[in-house]
Amino acid sequence: MINAMELYQALDLLDLLAKKPPMWWPAYGTFEVVVGAVLTQNSQWTRVEQSLENLRASDMLMPGALAEAESGELMEMIRPSGLFKNKSKVLKLLSAHLLEDYGSFDAFKSDVSREWLLAQKGIGPETADSILCYACERDAMVVDAYTAWLLEAFGYTFETYDDLQSWCLEGFADQYSQEELPKIYALFHGMIVEYVKRYKTGKEISIVPLAE
Repeated sequence: MINAMELYQALDLLDLLAKKPPMWWPAYGTFEVVVGAVLTQNSQWTRVEQSLENLRASDMLMPGALAEAESGELMEMIRPSGLFKNKSKVLKLLSAHLLEDYGSFDAFKSDVSREWLLAQKGIGPETADSILCYACERDAMVVDAYTAWLLEAFGYTFETYDDLQSWCLEGFADQYSQEELPKIYALFHGMIVEYVKRYKTGKEISIVPLAE
């Protein structure tokens, strides 16, 4: 068995984030992360990158541009990510509401709450926490299927997203300052994802490297 702090320290020793962006998620701290967090729902990151490149090439990675985008054109640009009809609606509404309630991405970044995000159509806990952690640079711990798979290999199962997240948060606030936590949580999530990608074969995850 292992606790969250031990898991973080063991993962850190494996240098899983070598050659990755400094905070793991590309374009950390920008509106692009908000868009990517929506597009990555039920999609592979390689497909999301194709959609982001399409949007970037058309200067669409801005709240105003997305809010005013023609639906058909937007759907075509994000088609590689799948579920493009629904995701286009989510992006347009989220961008419009962001501007209506905050005026700019900078204000959104500093003032938005998790509750506001969860009240938006198409934004669930994982997407909300991804936006808070990687776009807004907040101390939000993202948990996902990768997290659940890894902890199941250690014998842990959780009924809800909140239960899984609570396990991952335990002890960190006592060990790190409020200023350090955004980086710690961002890298913790990133290391979990990279570990599972590297060591998961079928339904099995090797935990040997963590025990060495």
